[in-house]
Amino acid sequence: MWVQIMFKTSGGRRPKKKMYYRVNDLDRVMELQKKPSLILRLKSIIQSQRKQCVLLRDLEKEVGFVQKWNFMGIIEKYPTIFRVTGGNGTPPMVMLTEKADKIALEEDEARAQMEPILVKNLRKLLMLSVDCTLPLETIQLIENDLGLPNDFRQSLIPKYPQFFSVKDVNGRTSLQLENWDSFLAVTAREERLACEGVLTSKEKVRVLKDGNYFGPFAFQMHYPAGFRPNMNYLKEVQKWQKMEFPSPYLNAKRFELADPKAQKRVVAVLHELLSLTMEKRLTSAQIDAFHSELRLPARLLLCLIKQHSIFYITNKGVRSTVILKEAYDGSNLI
Repeated sequence: MWVQIMFKTSGGRRPKKKMYYRVNDLDRVMELQKKPSLILRLKSIIQSQRKQCVLLRDLEKEVGFVQKWNFMGIIEKYPTIFRVTGGNGTPPMVMLTEKADKIALEEDEARAQMEPILVKNLRKLLMLSVDCTLPLETIQLIENDLGLPNDFRQSLIPKYPQFFSVKDVNGRTSLQLENWDSFLAVTAREERLACEGVLTSKEKVRVLKDGNYFGPFAFQMHYPAGFRPNMNYLKEVQKWQKMEFPSPYLNAKRFELADPKAQKRVVAVLHELLSLTMEKRLTSAQIDAFHSELRLPARLLLCLIKQHSIFYITNKGVRSTVILKEAYDGSNLI
């Protein structure tokens, strides 16, 4: 399965047609998320209420008229998670079952145990950005994807004044990194290569036919089924895989995007951004929100399409989503 993408050419010629191959397993990732996302949203709505329940008549105020019926279907389909009470003059309301409530408490405990990891990833996110500063509203766009609590500004940030401070930057409330940690300035890609012994190996290796190369500046590549690269294409891939590039943790102001090495660095920045998330994926809108802070290229979509062996763009679900291919085995997160 593929879609046609039109690229403009100079000289008034007809635009070239490029094929973007669909990956059914990765499209299915988004399909599989539809019901869990509704369940989790309704759980959050219930837990946000003072009495830990929501009147069914008020559900429309929370989610809208159309979505209300999707949630009503979820309530009916999962009686082990949601319990409806009421009658005899009492309006019907929905709450979590005793079993679901117990699991929700375990979720809070798991999040508390994960707090050091969440703090580390938030520090790395700030280190990726220009001047180590990000608007709080931008971070809030991906707070769930990072595993952060919804009230992280109140519950998490004040606990670590040695790492974070909240300041006004150009009229926007922003989170600023207090100190740089060189030990954190290592990408997920570099950590994987170090575990595989690639960074310390002095053996000469060749680029495989699938474009993969076990070198210090290489990325894992996964071409879609049906994609048959020719020799010229593979030669360009080999050249690109072997090319050195600056670390994503170096300040982007130092580089010109016209430089091929800087362009490869952008791929590394996107790779690291997705690697910091819980499910190794973000919507296109979420990534675009970091456009200026991460100094992403103006034609970001074309950059993602060009690197289709590393990233996958799916339009399944409510929004267009970018997925890090190496993080998935079929439809399952590794």
